[in-house]
Amino acid sequence: MTEVEIEYCVPCGYLDRAIDLQRGVLTNFGQSVDRVALVTGDHGVLQVRVDDDVVWDTADDAYDVDEVVRRVKAAL
Repeated sequence: MTEVEIEYCVPCGYLDRAIDLQRGVLTNFGQSVDRVALVTGDHGVLQVRVDDDVVWDTADDAYDVDEVVRRVKAAL
């Protein structure tokens, strides 16, 4: 099965965004993934990885839950 990690910057206050991303992934793929983990980070990180491959990074892409869900789907 697949593991999804959402790393978020604690000092930046990205917890709410990370939870929204987690909810989006679980709502769409809850039965298809082993886990959707929130991982604390810093330095402005907000990144989604599927089995250690980065599928979305706020440094490169605008924050959009639907786009993240599409990219996770493509990685599954």
